[in-house]
Amino acid sequence: MGRIAGVSAAETRERLLRAAADVFARRGYDGTRVADIAAAAGVSNGALYTHFGSKAELLVAALRAHGPRLLADLLAADPGRPVADLLLATGRRLPRRNDAPGHLVVEALVAARRDEEVARPMRDYVGERADWLSGLVGVAQSGGELDPALSPEALAHFCLLLAMGSALVTPDLHTVGDEEWSALLTRVVTALAPVDTPAATPAAIPDQSGAPQ
Repeated sequence: MGRIAGVSAAETRERLLRAAADVFARRGYDGTRVADIAAAAGVSNGALYTHFGSKAELLVAALRAHGPRLLADLLAADPGRPVADLLLATGRRLPRRNDAPGHLVVEALVAARRDEEVARPMRDYVGERADWLSGLVGVAQSGGELDPALSPEALAHFCLLLAMGSALVTPDLHTVGDEEWSALLTRVVTALAPVDTPAATPAAIPDQSGAPQ
C-alpha cells in the first residue's frame, strides 16, 4: 500500500490529514498508532513517513488542516462584516459545539501537556492563531470598531480561551440557554466598542447558523 495509483503526492498528503483528523478525534493521541492512520488513508507506513516525520507532526498538521475555523470561514465569506459582529456570531456557536474538529483540539491540547514533541508544534499553532486574532483586532481598532485602548494580544488570548475551553465543556457536560448566552456575549462585545461609539443592540447583530468553531 504505497502511494495509490493515479493519486498525486498532494492528494495522498490530504488523505493522510483527513484520516489523521478522524482517527485522532475518535481514538485520542495515545490510543492511535501510525499504522491506524496509514490504514485509514489506504497507504503504507512508509508512505506516511514520506510526508510526516512523526505522529506528533501529523497531529498538529491535521489540526492546522481540519481543526476549527469558523471565525476565519465567516470572515472569508463576508470580508466587510464588522469584526464585533464576527466575534458575536462565532461566540454564539461555542456552547453548542460537539464536533470532530473540537475533539481534535482537545486531543492535541492534552497530548501537548504530556509530550514535549507535541508541545513544540502546538505552541507554534496556538501562537499563529493568537497572532491572526490580534491582527484582526488591530484592523478593527484602526477602523473605529473596537476600543483602541484594548490590548489586541489580551483580547486574542481571551478569544482563544473561550474557543478552546468550549471544546472541553461540551453540551453533554453542561448547557446554557441560547438567549442567556447571546445576551451575555452582547454585553461583552458592547464593552469592547470605543467609549464614544453608540453600543450595538442584540437586534442589530443577527444570529446566523453555521459550522461550530
